[in-house]
Amino acid sequence: MSETAKIELGGETFELPVIEGTENEKAIDIKSLRGLTGYITLDTGFKNTGSTTSSITYLDGENGILRYRGYPIEQLAERASFLEVAYLLIYGELPTQLQLDEFTNSITQHTLVHEDMKQFFEAYPAKAHPMGVLASMVCSLSTFYPESLDPNRGEDAKNLTIHRLIAKLPTLAAWSYKNAMRHPFMYPRNDMDYCANFLNMMFAMPTGEYEPDPVVVTALNKLLILHADHEQNCSASTVRIVGSSHANLYASISAGIAALWGPLHGGANQAVIEMLQKIAEDGGDVDKWVAKAKDKDDPFRLMGFGHRVYKNFDPRATIIKKACDEVLAKLGVDDPMLDIAKRLEQVALEDEYFKERNLYPNVDFYSGIIYKAIGIPTEMFTVMFALGRLPGWIAQWKEMLENGDPIGRPRQIYTGANEREYVNIANR
Repeated sequence: MSETAKIELGGETFELPVIEGTENEKAIDIKSLRGLTGYITLDTGFKNTGSTTSSITYLDGENGILRYRGYPIEQLAERASFLEVAYLLIYGELPTQLQLDEFTNSITQHTLVHEDMKQFFEAYPAKAHPMGVLASMVCSLSTFYPESLDPNRGEDAKNLTIHRLIAKLPTLAAWSYKNAMRHPFMYPRNDMDYCANFLNMMFAMPTGEYEPDPVVVTALNKLLILHADHEQNCSASTVRIVGSSHANLYASISAGIAALWGPLHGGANQAVIEMLQKIAEDGGDVDKWVAKAKDKDDPFRLMGFGHRVYKNFDPRATIIKKACDEVLAKLGVDDPMLDIAKRLEQVALEDEYFKERNLYPNVDFYSGIIYKAIGIPTEMFTVMFALGRLPGWIAQWKEMLENGDPIGRPRQIYTGANEREYVNIANR
């Protein structure tokens, strides 16, 4: 007999089914709770609520496990390309060489954006935040491809929209940076791979040669893979709930970008650099700021240490630390902020206070250092996050449609005023 959960309300006992995932995760299925009892559950922030079943990503924060479609993140980051991982997330299996070639070629054919979009960029002020620009530009893609407004059209048409978005996001992201710098836009180089092409659009100028450093390209490939999906986080949930209304893919992803923009979600690596800047401006005394972090009465907190999901260690941090060391060694960057970062890292790895509390350097700590070292402005950090997270968002949107998930509609517990009579303004 299947396991059930019993709940007692008003002297009656009700049974609810228990479902179990492939990794032995268990959940009480409460779909029938309100119909049976008249009650709903209250879970502010949905911290203990499963909004869906999903076969995309498995995350075990207590044991530091992250897998995409069953493949350990350590293996994917070490051996795969970002587009290979994107294919895995979106279509469920690792591609054959022929499938990867076809996928890559399709994306390569769609890297250009319509010339009219350049006028949109030029209309934004130089100080416009690149995340605001990116969210707007992604949503506007739907106006150039009106056939995409129907998310339920045939598979070939749906795949074309998916490939277009993967192809064009690096162009839009790089151009948001070029617009802020008031530099001329650089067009995609389809003779380069995905990561090298993005770096070229970011840093190349019409007047000179630019060759992306292979060490930097490799590090960027790893970073994008590490950020590609992370289960039902704020932005992924946003993509799914917007998509549940059958909004088109471009609109759904634009909403995900907006959710990621929030400093509590995608801005963590930016917060790391801002913290390092503050310490540097104060004279660079790391011991002083570590003492402030240990003082429970001091509001200062070290950014980039520990994680709300991973309780022992962030498996992504172990991978990217090596890439971070390789980038700093290869580029030979002389930056006081990076020196401060390395000293903070050493303290966190050796100091018993941090070790006892599992305040280890996380992926945001190292990614911020890498982006800083290769010259990506702080405001672009969240854009880089969006670039990596795109395949996961697409996979979540696609799975939501294929599962036939209903439109998202959370309940609430009303705590406002009871019924009252309207009073004319003269008598108030």
